[in-house]
Amino acid sequence: MIERREPSHADSGLTIITTHINADFDALASMLAAQKLYPDALIVFPGSQEKNLRNFFIQSMVYLFNLADIKDIDFKRVKRLVIVDTRQASRIGPLSALLERPGIEIHSYDHHPIKPDDIRGQLEIHALTGATVTILSEIIRKQKIPLTSEEATIMCLGIYEDTGSFTFSSTTQRDFRAAAFLLSKGANLNLISSMISREISPEQVSYLNDMIQAANEHLINGIPVVVTTLTLESYLPDFAFLVHKMVKMENINAIFALALMENKIYLTARSRTSEVDVGTIVSKLGGGGHPSAAAATIKGKTLAQTEQELFKVLYKEIRPRRSARHLMSAPPIMIQANALCRKARTLFNRYNINALLVTHSDNRLAALAGYITRQVVEKAIYHKLGKLPVREYMSTELAMVSMDADLSEIQEKIIENKQRVLPVVDNDRVVGVITRTDLLNILVQQSNEKMVDNAQDPVKEPLQARTRMIANFMRERLSKRIIDLLRTFGEIAAELNYSAFAVGGFVRDLFLYRTNEDVDIVVEGDGIAFAKTYARRFNVRIHTYRKFGTAVVIFNDGFKVDVASARMEHYKFPAALPDVEMSSIKLDLYRRDFTINTLAVQLNPRKFGRLIDFFSAQKDIKDHAIRVLHNLSFVEDPTRVFRAIRFEQRFGFRIGKLTSSLIENAVKMDFFKRLSGRRVLSELRLILEEDNPVPALRRLQDYNLLKVIHPSIKMDVGLVEKLNAVKKVVAWHDLLFVGEPYMKWSIYFMALMGHGDRKTTEEICYRLELPPKLLSLFCQRRFESERCLSALEQSGAATNSELYRQLAGLKIELILYMMASTPSERTKKAISYYYTHLRQVTIAISGHDLKALGLNPGPSFRKTLDTILDAKLNGQVQTRREQLRLAKQLTGENLQDHRRTIKVLD
Repeated sequence: MIERREPSHADSGLTIITTHINADFDALASMLAAQKLYPDALIVFPGSQEKNLRNFFIQSMVYLFNLADIKDIDFKRVKRLVIVDTRQASRIGPLSALLERPGIEIHSYDHHPIKPDDIRGQLEIHALTGATVTILSEIIRKQKIPLTSEEATIMCLGIYEDTGSFTFSSTTQRDFRAAAFLLSKGANLNLISSMISREISPEQVSYLNDMIQAANEHLINGIPVVVTTLTLESYLPDFAFLVHKMVKMENINAIFALALMENKIYLTARSRTSEVDVGTIVSKLGGGGHPSAAAATIKGKTLAQTEQELFKVLYKEIRPRRSARHLMSAPPIMIQANALCRKARTLFNRYNINALLVTHSDNRLAALAGYITRQVVEKAIYHKLGKLPVREYMSTELAMVSMDADLSEIQEKIIENKQRVLPVVDNDRVVGVITRTDLLNILVQQSNEKMVDNAQDPVKEPLQARTRMIANFMRERLSKRIIDLLRTFGEIAAELNYSAFAVGGFVRDLFLYRTNEDVDIVVEGDGIAFAKTYARRFNVRIHTYRKFGTAVVIFNDGFKVDVASARMEHYKFPAALPDVEMSSIKLDLYRRDFTINTLAVQLNPRKFGRLIDFFSAQKDIKDHAIRVLHNLSFVEDPTRVFRAIRFEQRFGFRIGKLTSSLIENAVKMDFFKRLSGRRVLSELRLILEEDNPVPALRRLQDYNLLKVIHPSIKMDVGLVEKLNAVKKVVAWHDLLFVGEPYMKWSIYFMALMGHGDRKTTEEICYRLELPPKLLSLFCQRRFESERCLSALEQSGAATNSELYRQLAGLKIELILYMMASTPSERTKKAISYYYTHLRQVTIAISGHDLKALGLNPGPSFRKTLDTILDAKLNGQVQTRREQLRLAKQLTGENLQDHRRTIKVLD
């Protein structure tokens, strides 16, 4: 206890005794006790009191208080301000204005923990007791100030209320002694009992039920915390009483209750665990209290905003008092990086563990190289890779903690880094490990919940999804048609007792603010049966794929939605197509390629718009990181490497360090040789269809992946220049808005093969298993276009008709490829002129017109029409009349030639 001097009763001027807004019994009792120390003082409430306090006054004892209305106080006359049960300026309402006046004497009596922004005064009496009135009772007892039984009752009521009838963890021996002293002065326990344990009304039962239904338990830094909300049209004075009831009924250790009443939010918090200091937490939101009970009144914010701010404070302030030295397992079991995977499996089985630290040598003091899990080793052996060293598949991104690290740091390192085992170091020496299983067991003990302890397998571990409602966000970002469509899918799922989710890139792009209407639906149930039901209801078509449990819903305007049964994939051997089993949404998401593609949004009506994030996808999107979900991801499906590079360049992300090393391993092991050419071509086409595929091709070169297409392809200066030229030409073409479909990817593909002869080109095309139509384009027509380009570059074209005859019949892709390939600006302009001005030129007459002029069908027909077209291309004729006039002239010449030929024969 801090005590500077005893209060003086001889000082002149007005003395005011006050407490915090929304005063409780302890505040009331403390003001009465302070009145015994300052008998000439006025008691002024800074705000409203609890309803039970007002009833208490009405019942019997208002005469004990020298009350004054704050409106009647002349602040200029106040010389001393006595504050009880708080030292926060924000909690004494309008009276805080007195703190700024010079000459004001401040006395404070409080039991709350010291805060940096506490009101400072001439007299400060502070102690960590269960109730403030306990401190004042001790002074009254020491000074032998007489008390009536009514005064003793009120003061004792404050102790009972603020200690939870001596059950709160904040209760001290001093509270018991103070209560005993007040009982000796005639405190009435019957009255105290009736005030503390009053009956609950039917209306209060309804509100309490609403609070219980709205309650959610959150595991914050390893500590279970309940948060509940209530919305009322008018003020409920018994809110704190209902929170207290809820704590007892539900056996809650820590609760934060938020109530929106009228235009204010009232926060009441209770804690029965030392890890959650509600006084400190609530003070961050403008309120106050002590470690076991606190309250705040918040203005100008929504309930959602306040709840979000509360969670920020909770994660920052809840600090479990456990350190790594108490939680680690020692000594750590380690394996050398060069050891084989099959040896690692032996260690796993021998010691019955699920993760091993990997060192650079067998010396226990050697630097750590990473860690490897039983799951990864078992999959490697399953794929017949047991003879490979563990360094090939170990995780190299390894966080560590010191022996003094607390539980929150341990939890953050394990969960945020998706780490299976956490080394504990002391002076650069590994002294122990904490596994994810260890962490889960710790949390089990703290939350008294049964949780599965198999933490080495993300599919089996009790991974809790991060969830939040994004229905409003979806309405802002998506068209009404898509929103209505998603709702109908959810309604059909509910009818079938299924759960339906929008998943994958569609959800990812919502958070990247990219337009994407390629909707993928996953159903926890029979996806084909779901699609058929939907098709019957809305009269649309479907295509089903029984082997994979998938279907495509096709709407009348051609819009398509993919539907799949929730499934988990497993691979028989590296690069194989997956086998499929029915599974839950979590398992379905776990089979996906990268964390950023694992978001799902629930569509069922009761939970429409609920975002589900099992694998920290939101964090990786925020961090701009491409990360795989497990270390054998590229072993099972090497095509994911191409997708990783494509997403990295499309979104401006970066492939994570571990993911990058796994790509390098996949290239070194050459798993790509097992891929079919069609699968490689499919991924390559997607890369070449990007707005700018050049950076992605550079990244393929970085990882030595261009050899998967053909060993001869190198991203040298010449090829980069040619690819950039293709990019410019494609951009030029697209700005023309000609509306004709073309294969953009094929132009880049021809540029990639541009260095090679016909044999090399054929090798590439056969490796990628191209269909005959594409084989003809790349292996035959491409070389014809290159010969045509060479001729144009050497001699050019004197007239439009000559240019037309050289380029007519070439596909769009070949014309654009020629433009990108030529270094000659003259030739480029000529080709572009043909494409924009000459390519679509036609004549207005036909063979019927020639027959009408007397010309018989035959080779002369084509010759005549071609001559007329040449004349139009060269600007000699334009209108139909001009073309007919020329046709008559040509027809006459043809007839004369015909007669001369007959005469010679005769």
